[in-house]
Amino acid sequence: MHNLHIRDARATDREAIRAVTLSAYEEYAAAVSPQLMEDYRRGMLSTLNKEGPVERIVAEQDGAIVGSVLLIPAGAASRTPAGLVRLDWPEVRLLAVAPAARGQGVGAALMEACVRRARQSGAAVLTLHTTDIMRTAMQLYERMGFVRAPELDFSPGEDMIVKGYRLNLADAA
Repeated sequence: MHNLHIRDARATDREAIRAVTLSAYEEYAAAVSPQLMEDYRRGMLSTLNKEGPVERIVAEQDGAIVGSVLLIPAGAASRTPAGLVRLDWPEVRLLAVAPAARGQGVGAALMEACVRRARQSGAAVLTLHTTDIMRTAMQLYERMGFVRAPELDFSPGEDMIVKGYRLNLADAA
């Protein structure tokens, strides 16, 4: 993790964030149908390009963006397969680490920044969604104290469940 700097994204980082995110999620293409992956890519790009209330956080190493994450504030509108919903708590979205930078603590550093910011905002809970194919990410979340929150689950179709997780910020130290 030498020379790793976690900071707010700048407007000039947008293309690097898109590139890192798409490359980070490409490994899952073999585990889902081509149509589902294409829909997922489209959804990721739409989320990354969307304006509005969001904290864009990047991990920079030796001048290059090697990871990024979005922190969506409580109260923001979020589109799900069930329609538009308002988030009760801040939510982590699209945690991405460039394949070449994995295993160096980049994902953990980005998640710790989200936890810190959510706690500073006064939130009692931080949420996120993930799927079974994202095993490494799920292990990271569980190590950090996130627990399954089935009430937050949803299904985009094709027998896939997007699993909700929550972290009680009063408990997380």
